[in-house]
Amino acid sequence: MGTVILAGIVLMNAPSSMTESTTTPDTIDTIDTIDTIDTIEATDTIDTIEATDTIDTIEATDTTTNDTTTDTTLSSIISVNPDKSVDIMVTDGIKHTIPLNEIRSGGPPKDGIPSIDNPVFVKAQDASFVMDSDIVMGIEIDGVAKAYPLFILVWHEIVNDEIDQIPVAVTYCPLCYTMQVFERVVDGQTVEFGTTGKLYNSNLLMYDRLTDTYWSQAIGMAVKGPLSGDVLNRIPFDIITWDDWKSMHPDTLVLTTDTGHIRAYDVDPYNNYYTDPRIIFPINNRDDRLHPKSIILGFNLSGVSKAYVQSTVESEIVVNDVVGDTPVLLVSLFKDNTRAFDRNLGNQVLEFEYLSDDKITDTSTGSIWNYAGQAVSGDLRGEQLSRLSIEPGFWFEWVAFHPDTLLYGDDGT
Repeated sequence: MGTVILAGIVLMNAPSSMTESTTTPDTIDTIDTIDTIDTIEATDTIDTIEATDTIDTIEATDTTTNDTTTDTTLSSIISVNPDKSVDIMVTDGIKHTIPLNEIRSGGPPKDGIPSIDNPVFVKAQDASFVMDSDIVMGIEIDGVAKAYPLFILVWHEIVNDEIDQIPVAVTYCPLCYTMQVFERVVDGQTVEFGTTGKLYNSNLLMYDRLTDTYWSQAIGMAVKGPLSGDVLNRIPFDIITWDDWKSMHPDTLVLTTDTGHIRAYDVDPYNNYYTDPRIIFPINNRDDRLHPKSIILGFNLSGVSKAYVQSTVESEIVVNDVVGDTPVLLVSLFKDNTRAFDRNLGNQVLEFEYLSDDKITDTSTGSIWNYAGQAVSGDLRGEQLSRLSIEPGFWFEWVAFHPDTLLYGDDGT
């Protein structure tokens, strides 16, 4: 019998065929003869757990070991690089933008959650292993569409890939339900990203294999190492069911379970974590305006942060709002999915409304716009809105990084 460890979560009774033969001697030395483990909670260093019949919960300990060691194109990517507004500190010769003692071990060692570096894809019609209701991350660049099922990403968290000759890192942190797609170019060079085994604000810390800099997946920023303060380019993507994605993109490719690793891809090791209000690892800020694991869509524009509850956008279908200096359009035509656009077009700011039959119109000209942000009829036919990147995730994660965030619908905003 074997066990497979994710960030603070242990898959119970995993057959030995589901574990890898490689050793991971970093922060976890031995886990042996465990019949049932439900949750390892906020434990930074685990040396040996053996000969145990039933372990229900290992609660937070004080013996933590903090890390103090020495339809899109690239033109639509939203990025500032480096971020001049961030203070860069130096401790014992190490550059960093976050307190080093707040970097926590998530359990697995470096690369203990293995990234997918040689992804294998099949066409939609050959993807019988994906159910229509499965959630995928969908990316389309210049007509090339790819889908990445969350039931695969939950075991790997990072896919190093290329779409239409653009190197991308498709990332997912199950602890925070944060998903982001980055252009994986660091210091002018294409790189691979891996998992550090560390967390900050309960969120995945990635590292690049060029400089070994740590990067916060939630904000796309280098937080420890030589590139501290730099920010990765973001690429817009969809969170959407497989059925809806392939209906929009019938020629899409989809990531397969041929990852080079043996995992129980039909099992979600996080089980009921996604709805349980408990937060396993330490965070810097809490906010009780929402359930901690409400799914929100975040924006940080012109120094202003604002969150929108996904279910609210779904119910309203079209939301016209302003974040900072940017007039934004949020539109949701599919379950679990929202797209965002800049409402600026030339010298005017457009206002939109939903008609029927998935038709969206601007109130100025009555032109009809499609889900890709393009006017397909009317006076503005052929015009294209700039798509904005969305920062999806659990509410607790968003407020941990953005304590002064506004919330759509709160106090009339």
